[in-house]
Amino acid sequence: MEVVSLLFSLKVRYRNRICILRGNHEGTSITQVYGFYDECMRKYGNTNVWKYFTDVFNYLPVTAVVENKFFCLHGGLSPFIDTLDNIRKLPRVGEVPNEGPMCDLLWSDPDDRVGNNILSNHNFARL
Repeated sequence: MEVVSLLFSLKVRYRNRICILRGNHEGTSITQVYGFYDECMRKYGNTNVWKYFTDVFNYLPVTAVVENKFFCLHGGLSPFIDTLDNIRKLPRVGEVPNEGPMCDLLWSDPDDRVGNNILSNHNFARL
């Protein structure tokens, strides 16, 4: 709770210098499983604060490009996405689906297999 509050405060104070990306644990169901919900209930005695936070999580950007050089995201690349425009078109507000490109961006782990995904089939520089 304190970490998220600090990050949001820093974002407000330094809005052009801080970018907060959504991760795979910023979903309503995941916050209930891994303790964020319980922490909010323990500290505030009701679900209001938890609900406000999860509402904000739903609006966080999923990816960012820093200085036109670095593509940032929490999870990994998706075989369904080969350009930034594909990412911009995703309906990102709301819960993360259990499969598909949005899920991949937040949940994919690196894979050592050769020839299995976007890195081998596409020019990553296009992202």
